Amino acid sequence: MTLDNILEEIKKANSIVILTHENPDGDAIGSSLAMYIALKSMGKKSDIIIPDMPRIYNFLPEADKIIKQSDIEQYDLAIVLDCATVKMLNGFSKYFENSKVKVTIDHHGTNTMYGDFNYINPDSPACAQILITVLEYFGVKITKEIGTCILTGIITDTGGFQYQTTAPETFEFAADLLRKGINVSEIYKRVMNTKSKANFELRKRAIDRMEFIEDGKIAFTYITKKDNEETGSEAGDYEGIVEEGRNIEGVEVSIFLREIDKGYKASLRSNEYVNVSDICLMFGGGGHVRAAGCNMQMPLEQAKEKIINQTKMYIK
Repeated sequence: MTLDNILEEIKKANSIVILTHENPDGDAIGSSLAMYIALKSMGKKSDIIIPDMPRIYNFLPEADKIIKQSDIEQYDLAIVLDCATVKMLNGFSKYFENSKVKVTIDHHGTNTMYGDFNYINPDSPACAQILITVLEYFGVKITKEIGTCILTGIITDTGGFQYQTTAPETFEFAADLLRKGINVSEIYKRVMNTKSKANFELRKRAIDRMEFIEDGKIAFTYITKKDNEETGSEAGDYEGIVEEGRNIEGVEVSIFLREIDKGYKASLRSNEYVNVSDICLMFGGGGHVRAAGCNMQMPLEQAKEKIINQTKMYIK
């Protein structure tokens, strides 16, 4: 069994690195920190590398242990969480590629099974929820600290329990955490309702630019590097902008382009029937049925035309 193999590799490893995808969200960060704390309880020291850590998650237990890079050239074991492909590790994939043994734990249906051992459950609403099963199998108790990290991941990837992927066991786990004294409403407020001033300013600009296509079934907007500079935004300050379009009546697909070093990063969300993962796969990306993304190494107008034309093919 895969979990037996993973547990055996953890026991054997003297050096472990925890990684997740670039531009990490609450599920990526919550899952990574939950694994870090769990390994610590197992008597294992590990490095957790997240170069672009959004400050909104600084409240999480052990968040101050996250590092931007490491001097270790080769780890015995790399554990990658919530990451569908090696490409999504981007600039820090070297830690994964150089490791002697590679493990992936994920919930993306587009996962390419790129580890030596892969534990993937695409039916799970969040990678963090998979860790409940994984850690219990390892004999690790879900403490208040681990539970806080896991719940943060679940709340983030279920949109605050509102997406159709939210399973009955998700609520059961939340209820168990409430009994342990974890303030679920406080976590919800921190990760879903608290916005930085920069995020607010970026949202305003994105809303002002929003266009509606295909009789209002597609919403499109974008943010540039200049916007980031003028608003003083940091990692994570663009989170939630794509939801602004999806939340508008009549919109099936919301498209948000954010300028990066090479081109634009596209984030797509859908409401009822469009599989946005299929759209993003056409551009080398992927994700979930209702939430996906990709990188488009081209100018804004070209990226806009291509992603909209591809989306139109799926609109009824």
